[in-house]
Amino acid sequence: MGFDEVMYLRNQSAFMSDSIVIIPTYNEKENIERMIRKVFSLPKEFHVLIVDDGSPDGTAEIVRTLMKEFPSKLFLEERKGKLGLGTAYIHGFKWSFSRPYEYVFEMDADFSHNPDDLLRLYDACVNGGADVAVGSRYTKGGKVSNWPLGRILMSYFASVYVNTILWMGVRDTTSGFKCYRKKVLQAMNLDEIKFVGYAFQIEMKYYAIKLGFKIKEVPIVFIDRLQGTSKMSSNIFKEAILGVLRMRFMKH
Repeated sequence: MGFDEVMYLRNQSAFMSDSIVIIPTYNEKENIERMIRKVFSLPKEFHVLIVDDGSPDGTAEIVRTLMKEFPSKLFLEERKGKLGLGTAYIHGFKWSFSRPYEYVFEMDADFSHNPDDLLRLYDACVNGGADVAVGSRYTKGGKVSNWPLGRILMSYFASVYVNTILWMGVRDTTSGFKCYRKKVLQAMNLDEIKFVGYAFQIEMKYYAIKLGFKIKEVPIVFIDRLQGTSKMSSNIFKEAILGVLRMRFMKH
């Protein structure tokens, strides 16, 4: 990115950001401050909403402290108990509807998603014609780092399986690193979303496609978390496998 482009982005965001980054958290004290500071250091201004599911490790307390340093750009929504990734994002989507954001992002807190790539997802929607920009591990130029081969193959063939059933034409169907134009989310009945884990990510893409919106994949390097504990479980993976079959016959 050249100097003129950086300055243009700074001027565009001088008064109010058009972008909100939603980050769900559960026990992310090792990562959350670094992640927030990194997002706020980018040459375009992004605002951040943390949706915390009652983390017992003090994640929310760290965010509340940082809110004093970053007023009007860092926000916190606290929920009682671990209610699931999908419901956390839907909570954040609905929160964004009453505020003047035009671009709504999903991102993990653990640095498996590189915050620098927020700029590329944003550009894909603003200048690249996308309604939904997906950070993709499996499109040309994308890759996975630090994962064992078995997990890479499981994830890759999960996307092959999804496309066999749903014909989505998206290589990375389970990616959770995305930018939506707000109009996409507002066109959906979010109360109809059925799934909470990996299947949530598939369902949201499938729903957008069925509504006629354009999805564009942006290659990313996915890096497995270095701090904290993975939230992956066999139940989440099972939901994705069985959920795809249910999606095939859903009305939306």
